Amino acid sequence: MSWAETLEKYPEANFLQSPEWRKVNEIIGEKVIVEEFEGRGHALMIVRNAKRGRYLEIPCGPLIDWKNPEVLRIVFTRIHKVAVENRCAFVRIRPQLRRNAENLEILNKLGLKPSPMHLAAEHTVIIDLTKSEEELLANMRRQTRYDVRRAEKLGITVEKYNTGEAFLEFHHVQDETAKRQHFIPPKLPILLAEHDAFGDNATIYIAKSAENQPIAYGLIIVNGREADYYEAASTDLNRKLPGAHALIWQAIKDLKAAGVERFNLWGIAPPNQPHHRYAGVTTFKTGFGGEIVEYVPAHDLIISKFKYLPNLIVERARKKKRHL
Repeated sequence: MSWAETLEKYPEANFLQSPEWRKVNEIIGEKVIVEEFEGRGHALMIVRNAKRGRYLEIPCGPLIDWKNPEVLRIVFTRIHKVAVENRCAFVRIRPQLRRNAENLEILNKLGLKPSPMHLAAEHTVIIDLTKSEEELLANMRRQTRYDVRRAEKLGITVEKYNTGEAFLEFHHVQDETAKRQHFIPPKLPILLAEHDAFGDNATIYIAKSAENQPIAYGLIIVNGREADYYEAASTDLNRKLPGAHALIWQAIKDLKAAGVERFNLWGIAPPNQPHHRYAGVTTFKTGFGGEIVEYVPAHDLIISKFKYLPNLIVERARKKKRHL
C-alpha cells in the first residue's frame, strides 16, 4: 500500500508514520522497519539506541483497525517479533486514538503499560482549516484576535524559507531560546535531516518587526491532510511584540490556500497541570480557538522486565525533573 493509499484509509495519520520520517531517521543513522501487515495496517517502527537501553518506537501508530481483534493479534504478534529480533527491551507506542475508557481498555487488554514519558504531542490543539478566515478569527480568544490585528498595525511581516541556511539560523535561535526557557532543543543533524527528507514541505516561518528584526520562528511540516507546528523559537523581541501570533495567522492562511485540512499546533500541557513545562505555550496555542485534543498516552510493551526496569527508574526521575 502506498503512503497516499494509507492516508486515504487512515486520515488521522500524520508525518511521523510517513516515508519522509523514515528518511529522516535513516539519515541520522537509526534503523527503521516498516510493516504493512498484508494490507491490514501500517507501522513505521524505529529502533532507538538510548543509553538506558534499546527500544522500539512507534510514534502516532500503528495505523490499524483498533476494534478488530484479529487485526490486533496479527499486528502485535509481529511487533513483538520485530522487537525481539532487534534485541529491544520494550516497545513504546502512542497510537492516533482519542483518550477514552474504551481505547485505554484496548491497550490494557494487549498487555501494554502506561509509559513514564510522553511521545508525540499527546495533548494538542488542532485547528480546522476547512472553516473560513472569518470563522477562524471569530473562534479565537479575544486577546489572541487583538494581537493578530495588532501585529498588522505594527507592520510585522512573516516570511518563509525552505533553504538549508534558514534551518541553520533556526537552530541557532532555538538553541538560545532553549537556554532561556530551559528545554532541550533538537540537534542540528536532525533538523537538517528534516530539511532533506521533507523538502518544500518543511518550511521555516520567520516573523519580523517593521525594522526587519526577527521576532519568532516556526518549523511547519505538511504531510497529507495535516500540517504541524513542529518546532518553534523566538528572540527577546517576542516578549514585546506579537510576532508568534502573526506567524501562526500567516501559516493558517497559507495552509488553507494550499488545501490543507487541519493544523496541529503540537503540544500543550495536560489539564490541571499549571507547573507543566508546556503551561506557558498552552495559553498561547489555545487562544487560536482550535479543538483541544487528548490522545491516549504513550504505552510500553515490555519485552524484557530485567532490561526495562532501569529505563523505568531513569525516566520517572527525568519526568519529574523536567516538569512533564
